[in-house]
Amino acid sequence: MAHTHTEDKGNQNRLLAAFIVTAVFMVAEIAGGLLSGSLALLADAGHMLTDTAALLMALLAVHFARRKPSTRHTFGMLRLTTLAAFVNAIALLVITVLIVWEAVRRFMHPEPIAGGVMLVIGVAGLFANLFSFWLLHHGSEEKNLNVRAAALHVLGDLLGSVGAVAAALVIMYTGWTPIDPLLSILVSLLVVRSAWALLKESLHELLEGAPSRLDVEKLTKMLKRGIPEVRNVHHIHLWQVGEKPVMTLHVQVIPPHDHDALLHRIHEYLHEHYQIAHATVQMEYQHCEEADCMLSAESAGHAHHHH
Repeated sequence: MAHTHTEDKGNQNRLLAAFIVTAVFMVAEIAGGLLSGSLALLADAGHMLTDTAALLMALLAVHFARRKPSTRHTFGMLRLTTLAAFVNAIALLVITVLIVWEAVRRFMHPEPIAGGVMLVIGVAGLFANLFSFWLLHHGSEEKNLNVRAAALHVLGDLLGSVGAVAAALVIMYTGWTPIDPLLSILVSLLVVRSAWALLKESLHELLEGAPSRLDVEKLTKMLKRGIPEVRNVHHIHLWQVGEKPVMTLHVQVIPPHDHDALLHRIHEYLHEHYQIAHATVQMEYQHCEEADCMLSAESAGHAHHHH
């Protein structure tokens, strides 16, 4: 437990630092966008706004994930992180629509843009994003959906800032202003890509989907192969809360000499091979005849042979 606690703390500090940097630069970009008349800067600021929100939600999520489970919330507040990621993804999509709408309007009626101001803000934003990305990338982000979401955002921003700098240079040297709305649309496409992935992942978890890295049918086969006493596995329910996979299953076994030892072996197997620390196993000696048992491919196979 101590290990995850310090890791959480580290994540929290990194998120906090990234949050401050991003929030400050978002304000700078909005000011810069309004002063220079650049939509690419405003698009990037819109992007940074969702980033700031993402980081704030990730911060709150880390905070809530530490809360101890209660009798009302037996899993603690872990789902909050998933909900945060979901809300965040939707916000990203909405902002993208607004930016693209404005870009199309700008193509019809080009507006003058101050390239110099745009360049200065763009370069500053680039460094801010590099710093944030570096901060988050040193977190244990592979495991944490929220830190990963935040890092994704910042990466998109980084590309957005590169775009803003490029657009500023084009405008300064050629005076071709349509490059600005064009780039704001490109930034938006990047945002949509990361938002869509985030939306799918968080929705899957909210709908109690099985974690994507776990294949239920394969798990069933491996369990039977790994523990000879196990004859059939059915009524499997597998879902995820926060970062933890949770599972319930019925196992038909050959009546053992030592019931508890076999149960312990099944738990050990699930933990060792699938990192499932929390499994509820119901052991049965009779063959399951209920219709529900046919859910497992194996017992469907057995049923077939009986006919």
